[in-house]
Amino acid sequence: MPPVIDDTVFALASGAGRAAVAVLRLSGPGTAAIVRALAGALPAPRQASLRRLRHPHSAEVLDQALVLWFPGPRSYTGEDSAELHLHGGPAVIAGVAEALVAAGARPAEPGEFTRRAFVHGRLDLTAAEGIADLIAAETAAQRRQALRQAEGALATLYGGWAARITALLARQEAFIEFEDEDLPEGLDDAVAGAAAALRAEIASHLADAHRGERLREGLLVAILGAPNAGKSSLLNALAGREAAIVSARAGTTRDVVEVRLDLAGVPVTLADTAGLREAEDEIEVEGIRRARRRAEEADLVLAVFAADQAPDAGTLDWVRPGTLVVVNKRDLALAPATIGGLAPIPVSAVTGEGLNALRARLAEEATARAGLGAEATLTRPRHRAALTEAAGWLAEIAVAPLPELRAEALRAALRAIGRITGRVGVEAVLDLVFGEFCIGK
Repeated sequence: MPPVIDDTVFALASGAGRAAVAVLRLSGPGTAAIVRALAGALPAPRQASLRRLRHPHSAEVLDQALVLWFPGPRSYTGEDSAELHLHGGPAVIAGVAEALVAAGARPAEPGEFTRRAFVHGRLDLTAAEGIADLIAAETAAQRRQALRQAEGALATLYGGWAARITALLARQEAFIEFEDEDLPEGLDDAVAGAAAALRAEIASHLADAHRGERLREGLLVAILGAPNAGKSSLLNALAGREAAIVSARAGTTRDVVEVRLDLAGVPVTLADTAGLREAEDEIEVEGIRRARRRAEEADLVLAVFAADQAPDAGTLDWVRPGTLVVVNKRDLALAPATIGGLAPIPVSAVTGEGLNALRARLAEEATARAGLGAEATLTRPRHRAALTEAAGWLAEIAVAPLPELRAEALRAALRAIGRITGRVGVEAVLDLVFGEFCIGK
């Protein structure tokens, strides 16, 4: 049974600031009484009704608004809920909010509406996380991934695995309890085989190169190169604005300069870094240290060379499989056929030559590293940790010497998967999950 929730909360569900319309949401057992106190009577369920809203104590008219009533359990939270569609002026919003408090409601905490939906069984934790990701989505690809998760793609997959483990546990328990009975031949071995097959499926799901997490969080691309290779000019050209200072003076870039791009639906942070060289100035030395650290953390390194200069050793050290080699200043000289064994992309940040080819290649690399398929993908480290634990317990079944130990391993695997969806042992992660939400959702 869900815990008893005896208070009623409200929050602004639309954006802050002056607007044509502002939406205040209410949810909780006192919603009906509060709506009556402000609007005079409840409208028909799920039908918008134009009402004058009055303060419950002074009877002052606060606004003329559309009122919608959603009786539980057929509401987003599973409780009695309502929406007040107000005129979007700050004074109107503040006046109605004060009236709601006077009528017995309290302001909601971040994520409280969705948390109540989880408590009342309207969605599981993966769907709740998908809703949070949908609100935060910056690109179309992020939106698609978040929507799949919010609609239950991960819940269906993990729920299916949990159901299979439950069935295996039942068979294993039958083998333990009725060992002397006339059970099917090889029941114990069949359980071990099915557990091994399931473990292989989970391992395949985990071996995704973190694509879903990369899409959710965005990729980091670090631009490395010697001073005056044209890194800052290249950043500005790709960003379409002057994000970094460009100067003929070597060592102008001392700290990391970042811009955010949308490449084929994948959010990408492009980081311009200090030029790699032997430096004595302590500020430049620190900038070079940060450049190397950013390259180590990056999903993709863009090694930039100047066409009119010999390839420098500091940048060559970063030319390895997976690096994208770019030769800038193509307007001044021809690009070499290969650098460090890789074919470079010749560009000119000044004339724009080769920039479209570079953008296309960056988009290609971004989509290859991010989960853009139709399948459900891992999106959070906590999912990965729980599934890794479940796979470990399933592996124990093959080596466990006693049927009782195999049954315990199945129970542990089931608990691990249950923590992802919120079926078992989730109190420790609830605040973490719902703390990501904005107020009003």
